[in-house]
Amino acid sequence: MSFTIRKMQLSDISSVQAIAKKTWNATYEEIIPSEIQKRFLNAAYSDASMEHRVTNYLLLVAEVGGKVVGFANYSPVDSDGKAELGAIYIDPANQGSGIGTAFLKEGISRLEGVKEVYINVERDNEIGKTFYNAKGFQVVDTFDDDFDGHILKTLRMVLDTELFLTNGAS
Repeated sequence: MSFTIRKMQLSDISSVQAIAKKTWNATYEEIIPSEIQKRFLNAAYSDASMEHRVTNYLLLVAEVGGKVVGFANYSPVDSDGKAELGAIYIDPANQGSGIGTAFLKEGISRLEGVKEVYINVERDNEIGKTFYNAKGFQVVDTFDDDFDGHILKTLRMVLDTELFLTNGAS
């Protein structure tokens, strides 16, 4: 499958909102009650929130045939060379095609001075855990996260970007 990774534009907001809803519902169907998902998505992916992220964070989108099929969200790099990967969401029909790996490579290449990328993954998110483990992320902490009254078992993971680029970027 041929795809393109590019920086997100304001005109991509509605496409990213649709991808977030579709992937959240598919990923967390058995993990997070649907009403809590809905409240989270409405707040985190509101137009205002997305406009703020496009301006202040690194947001990338993946396109297949001119259609947005996924996105990734990175924080700025801090003074220690650390960045947060807030999300990689890919339409389920396009998962397993190399887009997630391309999001990691592109994000690392655009984040000047990044040494480590951190992510929080819900323990029961098997697709996410499998992907991040395969790319070389290591669990550094586990904790309970009160997510709008629903307790999530969360894994804190880190990726050494140099090791990834040397060994795991395939």
